[in-house]
Amino acid sequence: IPVLIGELISVEIWKHKIFPVLCRLEDFKPRSTFPIYVVLHHEASIINLLETVFFHKEICESAEDSILDLIDYCHRKLTLLAARSTNGHSRAVCVPLQELQKQAETMEFEISLKALSVLRFITDQVERPASPLLGCPPSGSAVSPWSCVSFCPSGKLKKFENGTWHVVPPEDQVKMTKLDGQVWLALLNLMLSPECQRKYHFDGFNKSQLLKLRAFLTDVLVDQLPNLVEMQRFLSHLAVTEPAPPKKDLVLEQVPVIWDHVFKKNAGKWEAIAKHQVKHVFSPTEEELELQARRWVQTYSLDMMEAL
Repeated sequence: IPVLIGELISVEIWKHKIFPVLCRLEDFKPRSTFPIYVVLHHEASIINLLETVFFHKEICESAEDSILDLIDYCHRKLTLLAARSTNGHSRAVCVPLQELQKQAETMEFEISLKALSVLRFITDQVERPASPLLGCPPSGSAVSPWSCVSFCPSGKLKKFENGTWHVVPPEDQVKMTKLDGQVWLALLNLMLSPECQRKYHFDGFNKSQLLKLRAFLTDVLVDQLPNLVEMQRFLSHLAVTEPAPPKKDLVLEQVPVIWDHVFKKNAGKWEAIAKHQVKHVFSPTEEELELQARRWVQTYSLDMMEAL
């Protein structure tokens, strides 16, 4: 699991620092964008695997210290989701690789939704000793990037579920989606955990942010997720409680290390790395492309699947 988390963050950094350079290189006109697509898809494959296995407590615990790096990764993805909801779809800037850029943006959205689920599974473990989420602020937000009305020409409500957007009939518009459920369950874990309440400092600002959640806790929602009654009680109590002054204890904070390590190791080398990869990785010959294609066919053959 730590190896997968390290690989996940490495690909994320590649997308931020190397991929844009590839798109700007005027003399880079690849015969096939398939090798680049494989790298972009690698992040999606890993986060999809982590979403599947992190449902199990022992897998989550096996991440050890790298769990903090994964939490940091998920936070970045949720920030991207919030920005997408506010600003709309980002504009493609890569001319020679424009189609690949669009695919990357689509994947980024789906990866972020997977990261949301992974984060929720991690919050299920906040009671275990030395959990790095114990001091993590449960922020309130009205953002729901997987629901869309304004971007739909028909004006109908669309929701993203099971990898695709679909129109929601009027009678189902108040139904909670799986993604909505993940958000509420994560908030429940963070807000109602005695350990989180003990270690998280409530000031006037974050108290006011959390109290905004009360507007969304409708009877229809609570009927679908009865545990939210406990959140209603907690928020009602919070509303009439004055925030305690911050303690002046010594605070030791864990920090993620994988992202910083990769950045420091490659600082100032991004363009050189991109040009090296153009020459040695992303400009394959016809024979190399055929070999890659055959490998993929073999990997996803029925015989291979049956063996697995």
